[in-house]
Amino acid sequence: MKRIITAVQIIGILCIACLPSFAQDGTGKVSGKLTDKKTGELLIGVTVMVQNTSKGAVTDVEGRYLLQIAPGTYTLDYKYMGYQTKSIADVVVKAGQVTNLDIALDEPKSKELQEVVIRGSYKQETINALYVAQKNNVSISSGISGESIRRSPDRNTSDVLKRVSGASIQDNRYIIVRGLNDRYNTATINNAMLPSTEPDRKAFSFDLIPSNLIDNIVINKTASPEMPADFAGGLIQVITKDIPTENFLSFNIGLGYNTQTTFKETRGMDRGKSEWLTMEDGTLKLPGSWPSSRGKYAPLSNEQKFGLTRDFNNTWGVGDRGKALPAQSYQVTWGNRTRLKNDGSFGSIISLTYRNSENIYEGERMDYESGKVRSFNFSEDINRFNSSLGAIANFTYVKRNNKISLKNIFNRILDNNYIYRSGLNNDANAQILSHGQELTIKTMLNSQLEGSHKINPRDWKLDWNLNYSLTDRNQPDMKVLSYRRDLNATGNVPYEAMVPFGTAARNVSRFYSTLEEYAVGGMGSLTVPFTISGQKQNLKIGGQKLYRERDFSARVLGYIRTNTADFNDDLLTLAPGQIFDPANIGQNGFVMDEITNNSDRYKANSDLIAGYIQFDNKIADKLRIVWGARGESYYQYISTADASGKSIKKDMTFFDLLPSANISYAVNEKSNIRLSGSRTVSRPELRELSNFVYYDFVTYSSLQGNPDLKRALITNADLRYELYPGVGEAVTASVFYKRFKNAIEQTVDAGSTPNRRQIRVENADNAEAFGFELELRKKLDFISAEPFFQNMTAFANFSYIHSSVNLVGGSSDGPSRSLQGQSPYLINAGLQYDHPETNLSFGLLYNKMGQRIYLVGFEGYPHIYERGRDLLDLQIGKKILNKRGDLRLNVSDLLNQKFIFYQNNDNKKSYNESVDQIITSQRQGTNISLNFSYQFGLGKKK
Repeated sequence: MKRIITAVQIIGILCIACLPSFAQDGTGKVSGKLTDKKTGELLIGVTVMVQNTSKGAVTDVEGRYLLQIAPGTYTLDYKYMGYQTKSIADVVVKAGQVTNLDIALDEPKSKELQEVVIRGSYKQETINALYVAQKNNVSISSGISGESIRRSPDRNTSDVLKRVSGASIQDNRYIIVRGLNDRYNTATINNAMLPSTEPDRKAFSFDLIPSNLIDNIVINKTASPEMPADFAGGLIQVITKDIPTENFLSFNIGLGYNTQTTFKETRGMDRGKSEWLTMEDGTLKLPGSWPSSRGKYAPLSNEQKFGLTRDFNNTWGVGDRGKALPAQSYQVTWGNRTRLKNDGSFGSIISLTYRNSENIYEGERMDYESGKVRSFNFSEDINRFNSSLGAIANFTYVKRNNKISLKNIFNRILDNNYIYRSGLNNDANAQILSHGQELTIKTMLNSQLEGSHKINPRDWKLDWNLNYSLTDRNQPDMKVLSYRRDLNATGNVPYEAMVPFGTAARNVSRFYSTLEEYAVGGMGSLTVPFTISGQKQNLKIGGQKLYRERDFSARVLGYIRTNTADFNDDLLTLAPGQIFDPANIGQNGFVMDEITNNSDRYKANSDLIAGYIQFDNKIADKLRIVWGARGESYYQYISTADASGKSIKKDMTFFDLLPSANISYAVNEKSNIRLSGSRTVSRPELRELSNFVYYDFVTYSSLQGNPDLKRALITNADLRYELYPGVGEAVTASVFYKRFKNAIEQTVDAGSTPNRRQIRVENADNAEAFGFELELRKKLDFISAEPFFQNMTAFANFSYIHSSVNLVGGSSDGPSRSLQGQSPYLINAGLQYDHPETNLSFGLLYNKMGQRIYLVGFEGYPHIYERGRDLLDLQIGKKILNKRGDLRLNVSDLLNQKFIFYQNNDNKKSYNESVDQIITSQRQGTNISLNFSYQFGLGKKK
């Protein structure tokens, strides 16, 4: 409760402090963006005038304008050399509100000298501008706007991405595009590449970015020369909010209830007092007295080792942690736009976000020998505590032909998982009871300085970006403590601590790891317009550099018996909080042993240098070709060691010439046909090249990299038809084909056993994928003229993908199988209702992916599949307090189906409960949340 009061007090103080500024100055605003109707190109320097007044504006380097004017109804004129003047009537301006009006201008159809004026209304032009935005993307893409995000129940970007056509989310944070593994995607934020946030896979954790700070998201499914080429599924472009159109202060407060967690008793090992602030208070740190390496510890005397072992805090105690509080979220956002004397503008958006939640997951875990005989059967209770702190600070200066922005995003997430596992291990002929605690703190900082400039009267445009990112992942004191009792024991025999020498790392261990990665980069491009046969063309040349450096280290420690002959067996029956008390460290008790391997540390770096040339050619009025080539030189270096301590150093340099072409034919003003072809790559992540072996107690398996891993080369082809029958409506149909050379996959090593499952990263020689996508978004006003149907929109998208890896042999599925991590189908569907007069809205959203291979098996050990789940979400919203307040009820995962990973036994791949073998299953509960937000306008007093 103290946490709730503190956060509310902070928000209240900020709001009260700003109250004197909340009076409005009585004016309204008109803002928008000017584009070329045929190409979607931004138009810089367009003159905007308000008829019968002296008010006017000129579009800036992003084609944007802003007018401040008294309330009323106006006609606006838009004039630009070489284009027909457009006059828009019925533009309504209201006090304290912003009217958005995007305009698409036409070039004259003839070369006559007299001025031609195109007249229209506000409503008509809004429709025209939306058509232009929908039709003129360079590549085949899918996206979601900030408005759609606001209407969904999504709290972070990973939830948002589930709504995009052809996309789904794995583990609640990693994106899957067109059913392909997350490693085949690349993400950018504000045009700067995002690093991998995970130490053991190539993936970005999208739950780091709060959804309400996003301006828009686009998933590009085909490549163009100006894009980074390291993707095959999708290039995810996240754009955060920029310079605001009005001054404001907003806050958001939310509380959440989970059906199987909230107000239930939670359990766990000892926790630090500051974890709710995403910080570890030092309780779990490796003692400063501990030697810096295994080699310095081994020669010490027993007495010295006893003293060092006692320096560790006894944080093994397991007990009640009180009842789980409701999930909490708090956010304060401040936006400001200042007009400067030199006809420029300076804008700022600063946002602070805090969230925390507790969850209890119940599940089971098992595995099988030779694909049939059950090796173990465990039940699991996972108690999870999560807290996160986030901040965005964006500052932008705009003056007509120039724009410079400094954009910063920071996020810090703390996850503390306590795992209680019990059951039968038939291989060990014993009952097992295990306790585990995994604390992970992830930090991301990304800063960018970017600019956009029109540099001469011929509309040449220069864009540039300098960026820096820091990713830090700290895992202090991951603990495992296992007890056992032999199945053939008789009488009331207590559990005994399983601490024999040689198995400490698995059964009684403390693990510490740190990962720090930083990246510095820059990019620049010059766009040069020219004309051929009266048609506008563009030449774009540019380059990019990105240097990354990573340092990872781990320490693995375990408790062993000091003296087996004189060991005090009574210690083995003590509870977790007592067994490793300092009094039990000594000659007849326990001592710490370091079993860190030589491979438990690596350093790596990479250096990407890229350049490209891209032509955007208009051939006649309907045919457009964006084509060119990108060259990428990529250097990668890793330094580690093998188990014997022998140094392993690998460095590789690749140069890839990557051509691409996107052809668009405008059938009419509402439809396009698109054809695309490209070559792209997928490079190993730095961790994937290391032979470091990490034991994951949560998944009961180990993961090892592969220094011999090769990059994958992908050939892509796409064909798409798209129709835009009305505002916000779309009908699209696509077919695509991809061919992979050296596809990268996670496989179960052939030498694994159920109790020693080891996962490796391997290349598959050749693979291919092909499929189709269908998308429909339609307003339901054709059913009836009643307001209910007039304000209702239905949408659905379906993707089908067939993939196959060509194998020489060894697969349990025969000579070929699907790609690891690839789903055979994806479904998104929903209904959205928004009544502009009653300010009532609701949305019902459905999402499902087909079963996919989670881990590739080997002969005698079938592949492990992840079953598809039906996800159903509901949101009801109501604007209150003169539309400045917003109250929303969200219900996520209404069906609460189990997460199930299984081995297939009937060769039908889809899950069959009566036949297939469950490897793990878990139910996470339905989340119900209530959010209230309010936005204060910060106008100036008269």
